[in-house]
Amino acid sequence: MDVHQFATSLTYGDAISDETLEIQSVLREHGFGSEIFVRQFDPRSAAAVRDYREYPRWSKPENVVIFHFSIGSPVSKMFLRIPDRKMMIYHNITPAGFFLDSHRILTRECYKGRLEINMFVDKVDLALGDSDFNRRELASVGYKKTGVLPILMNFRKFDGPGDPVVRGLYEAKKTTILYVGRVIPNKKFEDVVKAFAFYKKHFNPEARLILAGDYRGQDRYLAGLQDLIAKLRIADVHLTGHVEFPELLAYYRLADYYLSMSEHEGFGVPLLEAFHLGIPVVAFAAGAVEETMNGGGVVLRRKDPLRTAGLIDEIERRPELRRKIVEGQKKALKPYLRENVSRVLLAQIAEVAGK
Repeated sequence: MDVHQFATSLTYGDAISDETLEIQSVLREHGFGSEIFVRQFDPRSAAAVRDYREYPRWSKPENVVIFHFSIGSPVSKMFLRIPDRKMMIYHNITPAGFFLDSHRILTRECYKGRLEINMFVDKVDLALGDSDFNRRELASVGYKKTGVLPILMNFRKFDGPGDPVVRGLYEAKKTTILYVGRVIPNKKFEDVVKAFAFYKKHFNPEARLILAGDYRGQDRYLAGLQDLIAKLRIADVHLTGHVEFPELLAYYRLADYYLSMSEHEGFGVPLLEAFHLGIPVVAFAAGAVEETMNGGGVVLRRKDPLRTAGLIDEIERRPELRRKIVEGQKKALKPYLRENVSRVLLAQIAEVAGK
């Protein structure tokens, strides 16, 4: 029996792509033949993938195929046709309404993707969410056999120093608040900016905000964000654009706090990356955020930029509180360690294979 994976794309540095590669690594470590079949891929990942249209030559009824479903694509139709045993991992699709005013194509794709999720209800042997938040959505549309598989991460890669050029650019010692994510409306970058404006004005004029994420294709939303920054007259706000992993790691190394105001998350990989690196996390409880944090960090129940700024200042002034938060975050990471998630994955594969 082989265990293969289907995905719409494999993009260098993307969280789902990283998980797909990590799952392949675990499967091969345990003796399974394992290939990744995609529609699109980053040229740097070419050696790791195969065209999904080749899969019929690999297909066997005893194989297990894991499909990473995140947005509608022709890969879905191939997955439906094959006779192999089927597992699906649902990474969530952002509700289309978030993009109505900023990105017509993304609005359409998210709408189509949420319709397409219904196609698999009676076609998969096991439907997984990478959070219980996602699993409940699957159950609500009729999936009978569901489970949870947290995103498989390799935290060891975060143990280096990061890009020295980036660290040199921000050499001056300032309290640094970081947020990591694609610059899109559901991430609510504007709410991070508002909280930072209060923090810088009322608590710490020697502070900076780094917003690390790709903003290509989001011209309208980006323009609105830049207008807000100008209107609030705040300095030291840095929009990095797309970053490679060594640069991202350098930004994490610079960070004193991680602040998330996102209003829709199906998991929350950067939250756990910040946990691992000992950065106190303050995050608004939306979607799967609180579930992902697993009792670690500081959860915000409502959005109040002044109160959020004051909370960060309190952590800054009280080293013992900071230590307590960081220690709690380390404990919260245990279920997400590679060996623990791998154990869950292998048990789920065995369950499907035994049918």
